[in-house]
Amino acid sequence: MPFPPLAEEDLAHVLAHTRTEWDKIRGGRLFVTGATGFFGIWLLETFAYANRALDLGASLVGLTRAPGRFLDKAPHVAELAGVHLHQGDLRDFIFPPGSFSHVVHVGTAPDARLAPSEILEIMTGGTRRTLALGAAAGAQRVLFVSSGAVYGPQPPGMTQLEEGYAGPLNPQAANHAYAMGKRLGEHEVVQFSRAHDMEATIARCFSFVGPHLPSDGPFAIGNFIRDGLRGDPITVRNGMPYRSYLYMADLAIWLWTILFRGTPCRPYNVGSDREITIAALARTVASVLPSPPGGGSSLSSQPGLASLAPDEHSPVSRYVPSIHRARTELGLQPIISLEEAIRKTADYATRACLRCP
Repeated sequence: MPFPPLAEEDLAHVLAHTRTEWDKIRGGRLFVTGATGFFGIWLLETFAYANRALDLGASLVGLTRAPGRFLDKAPHVAELAGVHLHQGDLRDFIFPPGSFSHVVHVGTAPDARLAPSEILEIMTGGTRRTLALGAAAGAQRVLFVSSGAVYGPQPPGMTQLEEGYAGPLNPQAANHAYAMGKRLGEHEVVQFSRAHDMEATIARCFSFVGPHLPSDGPFAIGNFIRDGLRGDPITVRNGMPYRSYLYMADLAIWLWTILFRGTPCRPYNVGSDREITIAALARTVASVLPSPPGGGSSLSSQPGLASLAPDEHSPVSRYVPSIHRARTELGLQPIISLEEAIRKTADYATRACLRCP
């Protein structure tokens, strides 16, 4: 399925809330890993929009494993102002010639189904290679895109995770290798930046919704939107956990701001602090999406699915950040509501389907 460009209103939204930051890269050059992933494509398109609108004269080199294959799916990326794709594996890519003023490390293991040892090797090797590129290219600032997974399981009595919390990781958890890779990455980034006089910023990202969110992965909100657009029942297997979701245009605002203005070596949680149960999320998606011909989406109550009613004997599961630090230090906050985020994501998916051959 070909990817259409991001909506003009989303690109303008990001620029409106980052306009004063972009002079820091006027005439500069960025290097971005994971450039064609969920986060990366938003960075590419919002950069190009600001580059053209503000006549920055800047350029961005994005690392990707298969640029040709990606451009077949998203040919508009080849026309983005100042954006160039660089082919290579995260662990051993050849350094592009020339200097870079800023580096954003988004890249991670390409497939969560890989063996844990391989996931960890890709993540740690990729972080070291990216930092080596930054040092060789004379980068002034680097942004390491980390994850809320570094905290480990959120304790049942804790409603929001704060940056100072250092919980234990669970070696038996499915995402243990990923969480460990992010923890080790933060350590590598901080130590390397101090040794090489490079300002390193850290964004601990939580849960998001928006164009390019996979609709067939382990992301409940993406699956709900997919099923609702198809007119299928929205199936909830466990409605009890609490999550929160930040729209991707707001994420781009946060990442650019942390790169340009975040305090070095001081992690910032990135996400929404508006918690919602998975059951309530399903109901919200069903209420926001337009009804397809022949009837609307509904919640499934198929046999074998877990009840939407909370089990009072089970501990409460949460994955919700405190964003007090980002709000008070950088003036960041969620702007686009969850309901609007769902609508925008569905609108983009519909536009993408209309472009199908």
